[in-house]
Amino acid sequence: MEKNKALSMLGLARRAGKLSMGHDTALSSVMDKKAKMLVFACDTSVRLRHEFETAMDKKNIHIPVFVPDITISEIHYSCGYKAGVIAVNDENFSKKISSLLNENA
Repeated sequence: MEKNKALSMLGLARRAGKLSMGHDTALSSVMDKKAKMLVFACDTSVRLRHEFETAMDKKNIHIPVFVPDITISEIHYSCGYKAGVIAVNDENFSKKISSLLNENA
C-alpha cells in the first residue's frame, strides 16, 4: 500500500506548508522555480497536463512529473484540499514522495 503512504506523506507536507495545491498556485510555484516535483491526480485532463508541460518547456524547467493512480477525491481526503495538481516545494518531501510513487508504479 505505497499509495496510502504517498498520500500520508502528501498530507504531512501539506501540514508543513510545503505544497502548492491547485492550478494557479502550482503553476506559479513552477514558474518561480520553487517546485521540486509535480503530482497530477489520475482523473485530471490531458489538457491540464499539457498546459503545465508547455509552460515548463518555455521556461526550460525540468522537474519530475508524476501521474499516479491517485484521484482528486483521495487527495482531498488526505490533504484537506480538493486539487488535481500539486507542486511539492521541498526537496526532502519531494525525494520521499517520488520514491513512494516509484515503488507503487
